[in-house]
Amino acid sequence: MHKQIIFNLPVRDMDTSKAFFSALGFSFDPAMSSDSAAYMAIVDGSIHAMLMTHDFFGSFTNKPVVQALEANEVIICLSCESPQEVDSLIARAAAAGARIPHPPEDHGFMYDQGFEDLDGHLWNLVWAAPQG
Repeated sequence: MHKQIIFNLPVRDMDTSKAFFSALGFSFDPAMSSDSAAYMAIVDGSIHAMLMTHDFFGSFTNKPVVQALEANEVIICLSCESPQEVDSLIARAAAAGARIPHPPEDHGFMYDQGFEDLDGHLWNLVWAAPQG
């Protein structure tokens, strides 16, 4: 059984991207990082992202690297513990330079909002009411 999720994201500027995600509260493991890649913990022990320079990311595929500011292939969705956590992360993302493409959506049983990171990758933050 798989116990971790690790996804790879191409970034234009490693230092700027690390500063952006650090402002959101994510941490980096220097032992698993280099000038070309940075191993970022999203949920300790289970969900990570490997930020990669475009050149390094491109070395793993013979397809062109999507320019996420121009096209999109995936939306990364993270669950939150409350609507307030959604709002807090959105505020921190905006303060760090993210684009906020739409206002929050409150469906009563679910609350969500998203942001576009500095490289154009889309992130959606969602809280869902516990079923009872």
